[in-house]
Amino acid sequence: MCIIFFKFDPRPASKNAYRLILAANRDEFYNRPSKAADFWASNSEILSGLDLECGKEGGSWLGITKRGKLAAITNYLENKINPEAHGRGFLVSNYLSDRDLDSYSYLKKVSAEGHLYNGFNLLTAEFKAKEDIVCYYGNRGSPQPMYLNPAGIYGLSNSLLESPWRKLQHGKRLFTSVVDRQPQLSCDGLVQELLHVLNNQELNNPDPAQESQGDGYTKSMLQALSAVCVRSPHYGTRTNTIILIDTAGNVTFTERTMLNCDTSQWSTSSFQFKL
Repeated sequence: MCIIFFKFDPRPASKNAYRLILAANRDEFYNRPSKAADFWASNSEILSGLDLECGKEGGSWLGITKRGKLAAITNYLENKINPEAHGRGFLVSNYLSDRDLDSYSYLKKVSAEGHLYNGFNLLTAEFKAKEDIVCYYGNRGSPQPMYLNPAGIYGLSNSLLESPWRKLQHGKRLFTSVVDRQPQLSCDGLVQELLHVLNNQELNNPDPAQESQGDGYTKSMLQALSAVCVRSPHYGTRTNTIILIDTAGNVTFTERTMLNCDTSQWSTSSFQFKL
């Protein structure tokens, strides 16, 4: 499970505004082996965390490249999981390393193979000098990918894009409040405010829409999953990521990640580069 809030505006009104403001949580089993975000040893253009789970090594959940490609994925909440399905994290890694397909064409290709995977939502984007594009495809929704309208604020959790789950609506309100105050905030101040949003543990239940989709999950697990920041004994939010892209193409990538499967131990790293 994961949650992502983002606003992209290719032509913000102010020089001090951002073309992209993205805040995301990765929810996972605390003991699942992963590599914290860094530039890949095999390709120094790509920045992301990496899955180290046996058989899933090299997959990712969120990443960006120096050439302006960005991808992020969330799982779709469903009870029946096919253990033989393809690893969803490779959908992110493959897009980031692909030099031929644009964001929409890549999702068009993925949509033809969507049945090979358990439920997912995939965002692919390109941030270029002349045009910024963000596209979306979910293999439990429309058979076709879609272009997203710029200047909108979007929320994506473990249902389809903009599904009105209470946790998504709550988190989106908090995110929007920060974005609206962005002109008064420094870059560091904006990052800290967004991290505060991502670590909101307020439960947003009962939620009939989430509970219906999660039929088969225990009541206590569905309750834990109703928060923006998920906390349960062995599973929950273990990585916060903020990505900012300003009008000059400067990228600030901040990751706060859990250490030693311990919710009281965290490490924060930040990367800056220009597209």
